[in-house]
Amino acid sequence: MLLQRQTTSLRPLTTAHLAQTMTLLGLTVGELRQKIETELAENPALELVEEHHCPVCHRPQPNSGLCPLCSRLPSATAEQPIVFLSPREDFQHHGVLPAEDLPDDNLAPEVEDLPTFVLRQIAAELAPEDRSLAAHLLNNLDEDGLLSVSILEIASYHHVLPSRVEVVLKLIQRSEPIGVGCSNPQEALLVQLDVLAETRPIPLLAAEAIQQGMSLLSRRKYSELGQLLGISTSQASQIASFISNNLNPYPARAHWGDVHQSAEPSPNVYHTPDVIISRLNDREETPLVVEVITPLYGTLRVNPLFRQALHQAPPEHSTEWHQAIDRATLLVKCIGQRNHTIVRLMELLATIQRKFILHGEVHLLPFTRARMADELEVHESTISRAVSGKAIQLPTGRIIPLSTFFDRNLQVRTVLKQIINQEASANFSDSQLAVILKGHGYPVARRTVAKYRAMEGILPSHLRQPFKPC
Repeated sequence: MLLQRQTTSLRPLTTAHLAQTMTLLGLTVGELRQKIETELAENPALELVEEHHCPVCHRPQPNSGLCPLCSRLPSATAEQPIVFLSPREDFQHHGVLPAEDLPDDNLAPEVEDLPTFVLRQIAAELAPEDRSLAAHLLNNLDEDGLLSVSILEIASYHHVLPSRVEVVLKLIQRSEPIGVGCSNPQEALLVQLDVLAETRPIPLLAAEAIQQGMSLLSRRKYSELGQLLGISTSQASQIASFISNNLNPYPARAHWGDVHQSAEPSPNVYHTPDVIISRLNDREETPLVVEVITPLYGTLRVNPLFRQALHQAPPEHSTEWHQAIDRATLLVKCIGQRNHTIVRLMELLATIQRKFILHGEVHLLPFTRARMADELEVHESTISRAVSGKAIQLPTGRIIPLSTFFDRNLQVRTVLKQIINQEASANFSDSQLAVILKGHGYPVARRTVAKYRAMEGILPSHLRQPFKPC
């Protein structure tokens, strides 16, 4: 299928191991705690011993806190963070505020569905009388973000001209995720290509390749595609590579907003973090200390006495006891794999996004989940699960969704807010803001400025005076 990415990095894992690891990876620290407590109550082969071992090197730790070996400075530079696993009991005194003392911005906004997310972007440009049309269109998107009804059907239902529906639909299609509301994958690709052409060069004949050679692209028939377009096979391959790397035929499957479309909703409120980042000795020039929270103090293991008694099991319980040990062994291994994945993820994130962590949104570097997956040599779905629903506490004490690290337009939205906050006698139009942003190194189109402005709740220029955003 067109545009699918695959890796072999997880193939050594058994199907059961991989499936359970992926399930555990998507759990928050609170959900994982509930999972472990349920297993401890139901499975006699699983036990939690009070002694504390380092989750990384497994050496016994007489006291709570950092492992003296695994928490040593990895280098002489401040760029390399110290990343380690920390039991829940160990972080109660690490600066986490009690729920009643949490600042307002520690409460994550309610998770939006795709229609609401799109409607919020186009609200400023949508005429009041067209809101019902937009709602009708958005409520008829399928799971891929494609429109499941025809324009004529909607026009007939609302007793309006099809051209009026088309105007609203065009606004929807150029919202994030780009191409949402198109009637088929081919149209979605063409819309995305058109929007992309506003800010960067695109290969010649890319649109023709989509319009005329969609089936050849999906089957990777680059020789036939080249003949169809009158170009060489290598040129056709380059066009296909550009389309695969930059476009998505199923818009809702792309990353949009703060969450990735999934079957399970993310939690709406973050009271405690899954990861805590602080400065070593509270000094900015020192390495960041990253604590990946584990849910329980102690060591989870297969009960050795239960294992020893296995050969004495009554015949009628032998299979049941074996299954209990297998289930306990699998859970312990999968939790270890989950922890290892999150530690690697945070080590790389804390290195790349150090300035963002210390100095705020304007320093956030664009970094996608796909690129992170390539860096860690795992599948992109692994990164999506590791990020989903997790919260992270910054050195300031603020708790934010971990997905913020992958918000590709947060930096430009922050700069946009700063520019508008600094407006003097005259308010900048969206076109002027686009020019100013380009001067700051952010080449975006006017309609993109309007979209970002709407996402931040900022009024159009003629309505901003005398009120200005905070």
